[in-house]
Amino acid sequence: MSALALLPLGSTLRVLRPHPNVYAFYDGRIDGARAHSAAPNWLDDGAYALGVCAYAVVEGTEALVYDTHISLTHARLMRQTLEEAGVTSIRVVLSHWHDDHVAGNGAFATCEIIALDSTERALAANRVALENGDPPIFPLVMPNRIVTGPTELKVGRLDVRLEPAEIHSHDGLILLLPELGLMLAGDTLEEPITYVAEPERLGVHVEELKRIRQWGYARILPNHGAPEMIAAGGYGPELIDATIRYVNKLLHTRIDMALADQDLSTFIAGDLGSGTLTYFAPYEAVHANNVKKVLALP
Repeated sequence: MSALALLPLGSTLRVLRPHPNVYAFYDGRIDGARAHSAAPNWLDDGAYALGVCAYAVVEGTEALVYDTHISLTHARLMRQTLEEAGVTSIRVVLSHWHDDHVAGNGAFATCEIIALDSTERALAANRVALENGDPPIFPLVMPNRIVTGPTELKVGRLDVRLEPAEIHSHDGLILLLPELGLMLAGDTLEEPITYVAEPERLGVHVEELKRIRQWGYARILPNHGAPEMIAAGGYGPELIDATIRYVNKLLHTRIDMALADQDLSTFIAGDLGSGTLTYFAPYEAVHANNVKKVLALP
């Protein structure tokens, strides 16, 4: 696609099946395409261009939706897909408070919406900005079941564990499926690189990455990554190692300014060469902003 194309919202949503019990609702990463507006906006530039995925864990007639996607349209398509597959009971878990993860909450307003207490506080503190953004998330539907730490759930016969992890955002909540060896990572992991939202906490994020690495999960499904990798069952734990290397190197740019001048393909050349990461050009801007944020730290 050589020229900019504004495609109807939701028209490019793909339903992937990384596991028989998991639906992955993927949109974006389409060259030259936008879904909301030609003007700069969070939906196109922060999510659609990079590729964005929300998930549902399904067992029997029960579903647990992990994030509500980038619009009400997307969320309604998710709900329709699940109901057509025989789901009659839906609950929602929010991975964290950012706009591209809560925009579809309204489509699940009648469901239980589970979130960390820190997510509830962040949503309340940022409600005005979220409801007046471009596009607006209005009205912002808040979570109605608040958890304060690790939480165990059942989806049909499947065990689900929710684990807080301060990576990317202070309120990260990872969804684990121990019997399946699957980690639904939200934005705690992203491929090829993490998006730095809280630069002052990067040291904590590295320690948290080391902690989740010890959990030993074989497959990782992030909310931002390559659709072909998600469709094939997800990433391996080496994605965590690559993220640790990237964040540590980012922090080192404050000492070695030559690193700060490197473009993304040079900065992560080792992991690209080994095949651990895959280059995706729109992340050049993400990397440049990451470096800028780290260098601006006091």
